[in-house]
Amino acid sequence: MNFFGFGQTADIDIVLNDAETRKKAEHNSEDGKKDKYFLFYDGETVSGKVNVTLKYPGKRLEHNGIKVEFVGQIELYYDRGNHHEFVSLVKDLARPGELTQSQTFDFEFAHVEKPYESYTGQNVKLRYFLKVTIGRRLSDITKELDIVVHTLSTYPDINSSIKMEVGIEDCLHIEFEYNKSKYHLKDVIVGKIYFLLVRIKIRHMEIDIIRRETTGTGPSVYNENDTIAKYEIMDGAPVRGATGESIPIRLFLAGYELTPTMKDVNKKFSVRYFLNLVLIDEEDRRYFKQQEIILWRKGDIVKKSMSHQAIMAAQRFEGSSNPERSHSQGAENDKS
Repeated sequence: MNFFGFGQTADIDIVLNDAETRKKAEHNSEDGKKDKYFLFYDGETVSGKVNVTLKYPGKRLEHNGIKVEFVGQIELYYDRGNHHEFVSLVKDLARPGELTQSQTFDFEFAHVEKPYESYTGQNVKLRYFLKVTIGRRLSDITKELDIVVHTLSTYPDINSSIKMEVGIEDCLHIEFEYNKSKYHLKDVIVGKIYFLLVRIKIRHMEIDIIRRETTGTGPSVYNENDTIAKYEIMDGAPVRGATGESIPIRLFLAGYELTPTMKDVNKKFSVRYFLNLVLIDEEDRRYFKQQEIILWRKGDIVKKSMSHQAIMAAQRFEGSSNPERSHSQGAENDKS
């Protein structure tokens, strides 16, 4: 029904110029379903064609102008009426007038800044989309096309190891050591657990990866914790009173749905990740120890399939060559 904006008099189709060759990426929708969208990076040009097809040949379509917009916006689910736009670009395709036949319009948004990663969470959504509007006197005809944006980084200059301790005086003393504190999304968490003193029976031990989504500010802050992964270290304990035992840890991140760490995105939300150590004794008492880790998307892997514009955008994060990166990543396989 045209009254509700679906537009019986014309159909709109948005076609990207490089639709046949551009890579697609899976992204979760609000209802938890996975869909594939065209993948873009910061600095890439977004261009294509808008096809306006009249449903009734010979019948004129009067309009108040036709435009295409490129929008980046944040929507907080508890404040759905307000959309916070951090990117808003407009191109006029046609001045007010009338269409007497179906028509195609070209558009281009050159070297568009896309500063944040696309994200759909528990309480917030960050999306990028193209929107075409045919202005009408009673009700506009619109069409949207969502895209996905990934942000790229490179090996951090400083990546110190993590050490944690869990202790109960004269009963338990355990140390945990992880090889680093910053991991790319296809990385492997390598660590070791040392049992320095065990005088209680540990029934179960695991490491969880927890995603903490924070939205709002001041008194209206919402924290949503989501357990992304569980890694069972052991079921049962070392010999009571044993010392000097150790257990190696290798947790592969590639199999989990992770995003880069996002801190204070447009002053609206943050997404942080934590390693959570859980110990359960024979009396079902639980002991926790939590440590934040930084996740980032590896930029040098995707260059094989990236456009020149995206490579230039990625280099803005890199600066000069980094010998620490080449040394630390030398044993990594690009296919990861």
